[in-house]
Parts: sequence; structure tokens; C-alpha cells
Amino acid sequence: MNRQHAGVLFGGILLLVVAMGISRFAFTPLLPFMRADEGLSFQTGGWLASSNYVGYFVGSLGAGFIYKRKKFFLLSNVLLNVVSIIGMGLTHAYVLWIVLRFIAGVTGGFIFVLTSSIIMDYLAKHLLTRWSGYVFSGIGIGIAISGLCVPFLEVHFMWEGTWIGLGLLSTLFVLLTLALWRHIVVHDGERVAKTNDTNIWRGFMPWLIIAYGLEGLGYIITGTFLVDIVYNIENLQAYASYTWVVVGIAAAPSAPFWMAMMSRFKPVHVMFVAYILQVFGIILPVLSQTVWSVLLSAFLFGCTFVGLVTLSTGYGRQLFPRQSNFVVSMLTTFYAFGQIIGPIIASRLEVYFSSFKAPLLFAGSIVFCAFVILVSGYVLTHQTQKVQVKSIKSPS
Repeated sequence: MNRQHAGVLFGGILLLVVAMGISRFAFTPLLPFMRADEGLSFQTGGWLASSNYVGYFVGSLGAGFIYKRKKFFLLSNVLLNVVSIIGMGLTHAYVLWIVLRFIAGVTGGFIFVLTSSIIMDYLAKHLLTRWSGYVFSGIGIGIAISGLCVPFLEVHFMWEGTWIGLGLLSTLFVLLTLALWRHIVVHDGERVAKTNDTNIWRGFMPWLIIAYGLEGLGYIITGTFLVDIVYNIENLQAYASYTWVVVGIAAAPSAPFWMAMMSRFKPVHVMFVAYILQVFGIILPVLSQTVWSVLLSAFLFGCTFVGLVTLSTGYGRQLFPRQSNFVVSMLTTFYAFGQIIGPIIASRLEVYFSSFKAPLLFAGSIVFCAFVILVSGYVLTHQTQKVQVKSIKSPS
């Protein structure tokens, strides 16, 4: 890992800080302030979140079909993404917010998939694959930045100024990335011929994709409403913003940590542990509403949701190394589809039961279903492989 390679990797991290940690997840700590000042309900807040996730679905799906001029296409989406951040602070029109969150989602989907595949391919080309997990630390670093900046900026500039301030900070990060990436050349991708070996819809991969989609549905409820939920617990209101900081602090080092675990143990076994820890973290506020239980919930959520992104995309690329762009795109598309549904269901459950506990229990049960599917797929795939090996070895 020389200076140039480190610069390329750091530039990728900064792009995920902007597109994921700020553009996407700054909405979580800002939502309580927007709801209070603009009279938004839990449900209208859910629609704003879902607009972003619909856009993310579109962007992540479309990114799988980008083979030429990837660097130019990526940086163009980064520019639009920053504009959408600043735009949120320049209007009070709910319809425009819907449009801006959709644009942020579309560009965020393109940025996540293209940045991930470009960095993974670059590091693999230079025999530095073990460093690939670090790019996903950008998500956690961005969350920590937004968690720290939002309370400070909101006190001085209200929520409108906070969006603008975060947009200006994002602009600084993008300029730094342009400087770090000035010498990087991203070659056009090639369409891989369709054969049995390149068909990702076989073996364990479909199980991984379905489980990852359910993970998207389950985790996003906490990812969208955690701060709002804590803010509305009277004795914990003062700690609401801190929970998001804890999420970011836990998420930032989690990507390299889980990648290290994946290199030492079987990747699927590591995923099992991450899923179970996340289920416990999601439902913990239902079981206990103390300061320490809420902060522990935030910590477990932060270290596992980025971990599962890292593990799932990293393992998917291991299974199909020549199709990193398409593999990451398909995983992210199913993940994004789950995220579209999650906030809508959560808002309806909250309205129906008049309690934040119902959405969290639903989220925890969905992530547990993802765990069950992953285990089932692992067992069935291994049984099938054993049968195939025996049939090959047995005399005709």
C-alpha cells in the first residue's frame, strides 16, 4: 500500500462519506427538527425516506449496466448529489423535498456501486484486496460526521442552514477526491459472456441476495427513525443526537474489522454472527428504555449494518470476481428494494399501534428471517455440492 494507492482508497472513502453518510443518513438526525418546525408526521417523514430509497433502487440497478466512462459517470453523479444536499436547505416545499430526496437516492445508488467496484477492481489489480473493506468505512465516518455536525449547526443555523452547511462540507470532500484521483485511470468494463460459471443466479448467491434484501428492509427502520424514536422518549430526549454519533463511531472501524474476521473464518459464519448481533441491537430499545440500553443498541446497529454491507458485497465479489460491478449492483438493488418498503411499513405500524415498539419488533423479525434464509441457503448449497462431488467420484 504505497502513497498513490492509499490516496485512491481514501478518495473512495470520501465519496461514500458524501453519498451515504451525509446525503443519505444526515436525514436521520435532521428529521426530528424538520418534523418539529414543519409539522411533519411520522408518516410524511416515512414518505420522504422512501422517496430517497426508491431513487437508490433506481440508481443501484442502473449502475450494474455502466461499462464505459465509469469515472466520468461517477463524478457527474457526485456533483448532482451535492446539489441535492444543499437544495434541501433552500426550500420548504414538501413536493420539492420528495424530488430532492429522490435525486439524492438515484445518485447515491450510482455512487455506491461504481465507487465500490472501481476501488475493489483497483485494489485487486495491485494485489491489495485485503484493503478493500476499508472503503465501506466511509459510510460510518460520514454518519459520525453528520451526527456531530447536525446538533452544532442546527443550534446556530436551524435545520435549513444545517443542510447547506453539510452540502458545503461535502463539496470540500469532493474537491479533495478529485485531487487524489487525478492520476487514476478507470478502464472500460467488459460484458462477461453468459456461461454456467458466470451465472450469478445459482449456488449460494441467490440466497445471499435474498437475505441481503431482507436486511435492507429490516435495518432501514432503525436507520431512518432511531434518532426520532429516542427523541420522543421523554426521559431520553437529550441523548437523541448522541445515539447517531455512537452509530457512526461504531460503524467507522467496523468494515475493516469484519473484513479481518472474514479472512480468518468462513465468511458465511461471520455473517451469521453479524445478523444475530443486529437483531439484538434493533429490539433492545423495546426491552429497555434506559440511556445505556439505547446507546448499546446504537453501537450494535452501527457496527453490524456496515459490517453486513462489507461482508455481503465482499463475499459476492469473491464468488464472482470478474463481475464485481454487476454483483454489487444486484446485491444493492435488492437491498434498496427492501429499504423502499421498510419506512412505509414502519410508519403504518407506528400509527396503528401508537408505539415505536411495533416497528422495531417488525424490523428485528425481518432481520432474523434474513439470518434463517442465509443459514438455510448455506446448508442446502453444501448438501448439493456434496452430492455433486460424490456423483463425480462414483464409478459409472
